[in-house]
Amino acid sequence: MTASTMPVLAPAYPEIWLALASMALLIFGVFRGDGSTRLVAWLAIVVLAITVLLVVLQPDATETTFGGMFIADGFGRFAKILILLGSAFSIVLSLGYIRYERMERFEYPVLILLASTGMLMMVSANDLIALYLGLELQSLSLYVMAAFKRDSGRATEAGLKYFVLGALSSGMLLYGCSMIYGFAGSTSFPLIAQALTGGGSASIGLVVGIVFLCAGLAFKVSAVPFHMWTPDVYEGSPTPVTAFFAVAPKVAAMALFVRALLSPFGEIAHDWQQIVIVISALSMLLGAFAAIAQSNIKRLMAYSSIGHVGYALIGLAAGTEEGVRGILIYLAIYLAMNVGTFAIILSMRQKDRMVEGVQDLAGLAKTHPGMALLLAAFMFSLAGVPPLAGFFGKFYIFMAAINAQLYVLAVLGVLSSVVGAYYYLRVVKLMYFDEAAEPLAKPVRGELGAVMTVTGLFTILFFVMPGPLLAAAQTAAKSLFP
Repeated sequence: MTASTMPVLAPAYPEIWLALASMALLIFGVFRGDGSTRLVAWLAIVVLAITVLLVVLQPDATETTFGGMFIADGFGRFAKILILLGSAFSIVLSLGYIRYERMERFEYPVLILLASTGMLMMVSANDLIALYLGLELQSLSLYVMAAFKRDSGRATEAGLKYFVLGALSSGMLLYGCSMIYGFAGSTSFPLIAQALTGGGSASIGLVVGIVFLCAGLAFKVSAVPFHMWTPDVYEGSPTPVTAFFAVAPKVAAMALFVRALLSPFGEIAHDWQQIVIVISALSMLLGAFAAIAQSNIKRLMAYSSIGHVGYALIGLAAGTEEGVRGILIYLAIYLAMNVGTFAIILSMRQKDRMVEGVQDLAGLAKTHPGMALLLAAFMFSLAGVPPLAGFFGKFYIFMAAINAQLYVLAVLGVLSSVVGAYYYLRVVKLMYFDEAAEPLAKPVRGELGAVMTVTGLFTILFFVMPGPLLAAAQTAAKSLFP
C-alpha cells in the first residue's frame, strides 16, 4: 500500500482494520491453542472498540472508494456503531457460556469479527456486487456459528437448516441482481438511480428483479414469508449465538434493506412499496399470534424478532426521511432490549444445567428480585408500554406511517402490539405470581450482570434524555436523502 493510496482507502479504514485484526487474532489463536479463548475474546472486544472509534472519527461528508462500490455516509456510520456494539455485547455474553458448556475454541470470537466485517461491508454497499460480497462474508461465518456446538444434535440441525435455506435465499438474491443489471444496465446504485430518473413505472423485468432482491433480503431479516428458519435456528443454536443472531446481523440486514431499496430505486418507490407493506403486515401478525403458544423462551424471542422486523419495515414502506429515522431509532432500542433479555436467558440455570423453558421463570421475583425486575422492564419495553424505550421506538415508526398516509399499516401495527403484549405479560405474570417448581440457581455475576444493568438502565431511563439518539438518527437518515 503506497502513500498515495492511503487517502483513497480512508472511507474503508474501519473494515480494513477489522479484517486485518481478525486474521491476526486467528493466527494468534492457532499458536496459543484453545486455552487462549478468553484472551482472544477480550482482544476481539478491544478490536471492536477501536473499530467504533475509527467509525466515529470519520468525516461527516459522504465519501466513496473502490470505484464507487463502497460508500461511507452518516446512515452507514450510525448502523455500523450499532452492529459493532451488538457484536461486542455478544462476545461478552458468551464468555461464561462457552466455558460452562465446554465450547472453548478460539475461533468463536474470530468468527464474530469476520461476520462483523461482512456486516460493515453490507451497510456501506453502493453496488449490487459489493452488496453480495458483504452478505456472503457475513453469512458464511453465521452458518459455522449456528453449528458451533459440535456434539449437539440440535446445533448441527440448526446449522444445516440455516445453510440450506441461506443458500436458497442467496440464489434468489443473485437472480434478482442479474435481472436488475439486465434491465437497468448497471450494478452501481447511483447509475441505476440515474437510469430511473424521470419518474414513470419501471419495466416488468426490473420489477421482477426487485421482487427477487426483496425476497433475498427478507430472508436475512427473517420477515414473513421467509421466516421459516428463524424459530428452529434460534432454538437449536447455542444461546450466545442466538443472542448474536438476534442483534447485529438483524441490524445490518435491515440497514442493507433500506439502502438497497431507497438509494437505487427511490424514484420508483410506488413499484416496490406494496411488497414491503405486505411483508411488514404479515411479519407483525405472525410474530404476534405465533409466539402465544411457545413454551421455549428462545423460540418465543424468535417470533418476537419476526414481529419487530415487521414494525421496522413500516418505516421502509413509508419511504421517507422520517421513516428511515424511525427505523434507526427502533434498531438502537431493539438492540438494547434484546441484549438485556438474552443476558437473563443465559443466567437461567437449574442445578448443573441450562434451562430455556418459559415455565422455568416461575417464581423468579422471589428468588432473584433484581433479575426479575430487569426482565419485566425488557418485556414491557418489547410490548411498547410507556415510558420505556420500546414505546418510543414504535411511536416514531407509527408516526412516520401516519404522515406517509399508511393508515391501515399503522393500525395493524398497533393491533399487533396489543396481541403481542399478551405473551410478554405472561412472562411477567409467571415471575411475579406463580410458584417455582424448581427455582433457578444463583445467577452468574460479572459480565452478565453488567450487561443486564447497562441495557436495563438504557431501557428504563431512555425517556429522561432521548435527544442525542434522536438527533443522531435524524442526521443519519438525512444522508440517504441528499
